[in-house]
Amino acid sequence: MKYKRFSKGEVEAFIDSRRAVFPQYFNDEKISQEEIEFLLEMANLAPSHKLTQPWRFKVIMGAALPRLGKFMAEYYKQSESSDQFQQRKYDKAIRKCEKSQAVILLCLQRDPKESIPEWEELAALSCAVQNLWLAASALGLGGYWSSSKVIGALDQFTSLEEGERCFGLFFLGHHDMPEVERKRDPLPTKVKWITD
Repeated sequence: MKYKRFSKGEVEAFIDSRRAVFPQYFNDEKISQEEIEFLLEMANLAPSHKLTQPWRFKVIMGAALPRLGKFMAEYYKQSESSDQFQQRKYDKAIRKCEKSQAVILLCLQRDPKESIPEWEELAALSCAVQNLWLAASALGLGGYWSSSKVIGALDQFTSLEEGERCFGLFFLGHHDMPEVERKRDPLPTKVKWITD
């Protein structure tokens, strides 16, 4: 296979198109299973040290979405004291799942031999999620990685393999979000050049 070269402008435009798109901007257009399979195939191309490939995904769609929303809302309700509980947060948990066309649980299957440090496995999962996110942007889909407290309890919603942990939920949908300006601090504030 010959490697294709892309111009700097093409690469910049592609990466710059990635945005966090929240469920309030999702519309009713359906996402196909083929589209999600494409996203996951792109995620599966991520790098990992010693090829441990620790990423695992659980795709929640259809009738399972309202069930997830109710689970998240009830988890929130049970984890808050009665004086801290807010009905709007409870309702928001349900609404996020109702508005989404799919939610992907972002899980990590630790190398049973622990041949590399866990942080490297987490870095590999993060690379896989970035691939998924870029692929979603390329298809005109929106989404975002949520690291809500509920992730520690998702083994009560669905079964996890031994040694598998969830590190987030990726809410996904077609969207109508308007263009927003990219906010980043200037690169020179983050780079130190060492030349001798």
